[in-house]
Amino acid sequence: MKPIAIFRHNPGEGPGYFATFLDRHSLPWKLFKVDEGVSPPPTSGGFSGLCFMGGPMSVNDDLPWIQTTLQLIRAADTAGVPVIGHCLGGQLMARAFGGTVTGNPVKEIGWGTVEATPDAAATEWLGDTARFEAFHWHGETFSIPPGATRILQSAHCANQAFVRGPHLGLQCHVEMTDSMIRLWCRQWAAEGVPASASVQTPEQMEENIGARIAAMRAVADRLYTRWIDGLDRS
Repeated sequence: MKPIAIFRHNPGEGPGYFATFLDRHSLPWKLFKVDEGVSPPPTSGGFSGLCFMGGPMSVNDDLPWIQTTLQLIRAADTAGVPVIGHCLGGQLMARAFGGTVTGNPVKEIGWGTVEATPDAAATEWLGDTARFEAFHWHGETFSIPPGATRILQSAHCANQAFVRGPHLGLQCHVEMTDSMIRLWCRQWAAEGVPASASVQTPEQMEENIGARIAAMRAVADRLYTRWIDGLDRS
């Protein structure tokens, strides 16, 4: 089986639980450290799937790898190679598929409830999960691109996830680990925003962290399981 390509855009925003999930299912993967100057490949031909992680930049920034990434996502779609994106990764997917990425009405940082939409696609990907607590860290949001269906929403961000054929674009971070959350909490002050209804303090984010991560992983397992169903394992 060809490996799954994982693209990292920031040292502190690696694949996290997504890599653990792949290892548990004996699925090979290869990490591309875009943050260290590694260029995305020109085609998806050598991979069974593509995964794009988060990052502090915007898809609207003039960075050399962004256009290459958008072209790669479109090529994967044409070839029927499943794509999954987390936060910035979901925004890259939305942009590649014809959507837009703009500022969210508020920054969303910390734990917050997301709800499944009343759509058959949401049931297909989430089963009977109606709502769950996800982790968030973003100031921008994507529109739902043409041909895609929204499957998750929240009070502070209308578009939390979309599906388009075998592809899954996420705004929320279901891939988080304990160590990732604690690392990000140490960077909280740099965001320059006070605590609010949509922004938690580090203390709030670390409260009951083990139980919260375990509950979120139950949903991540459903989403990731549905996504790997689309992989070509030959």
